Amino acid sequence: MEKRKFGRTDMQVSVLGFGAAEIGMKSYDLSQKEADLLLHTALEQGINVIDTASSYKSSEALLGNALAGRRSDYYLFSKCGEGTSVGLDYPDWDARNVRPSVERSLSELKTDYLDLVLIHSCSEAILRQGDLIAAVQKLKEDGLVRYIGYSGDSTDALYAIRTDIFDALETSINVADQQAISLTLKEAQTRQMGIIAKRPIANAVWMRQGLENAPDPYIERLAKLDFPFLQGDKDKITEIALRFVLSVPQVDTAIVGTTKPEHLLLNVLHASNGALSGSEMDMILNRWKEVAEPAWAGLT
Repeated sequence: MEKRKFGRTDMQVSVLGFGAAEIGMKSYDLSQKEADLLLHTALEQGINVIDTASSYKSSEALLGNALAGRRSDYYLFSKCGEGTSVGLDYPDWDARNVRPSVERSLSELKTDYLDLVLIHSCSEAILRQGDLIAAVQKLKEDGLVRYIGYSGDSTDALYAIRTDIFDALETSINVADQQAISLTLKEAQTRQMGIIAKRPIANAVWMRQGLENAPDPYIERLAKLDFPFLQGDKDKITEIALRFVLSVPQVDTAIVGTTKPEHLLLNVLHASNGALSGSEMDMILNRWKEVAEPAWAGLT
């Protein structure tokens, strides 16, 4: 699988990453055996980015049990920021939660370091206070994490980029969520930040409407955007959506979640088909410019 230099870091990341939110969802009730098969399949296909979070329920424990013996085969990204909502002592975004959160993640993941920890989608106002950023910087200084980043969208992400502190940005980019392309990606690239696209297939709402983590706004947006390819085969829609994101020049890796090995293999095949043509990209980008409404900010 194609690898790309991840900003100013020393990582060469696979263009397709594995998003581990879904495997932790109670609605899927994934067994450890099923998680083992899924995750080892991902590594065998050349995927070397695993993206999880302390708030993704059983995700980190499943990952740790499955892959602890292959730690050198992949880069491990996780997130922190939540507090009492995930059983820690202080409210969400309280800097005092940062080290306990990451230490718990390391224990669950059966590792002594993260390649990247991201502050998970807090507001510009909280970032401006400075103590949360200082807490993740201290993790880097102490060797618990190699790099630090921000996960979020819109002007909150723009502020994070302009601090010149973070090594990476994770932000929503897909055919129904293109604000980042004009607002944040070029500034992040100028600062040599690694760029992770989340929700690159818009949570595949054309296949999974109504399920957990499938925001209704994407359904509404796609109805108004009315791209011609939306009338086609659902797997083809997924392919075009994924290849669109991988064709955005600033994107280093796009994380896609699934609980099914067959879907993972299909995503690998889609990614291997390379960039969309210039005319295909122009159609999708121009349609967004024509139709997008001011309220269509990036979905956090």
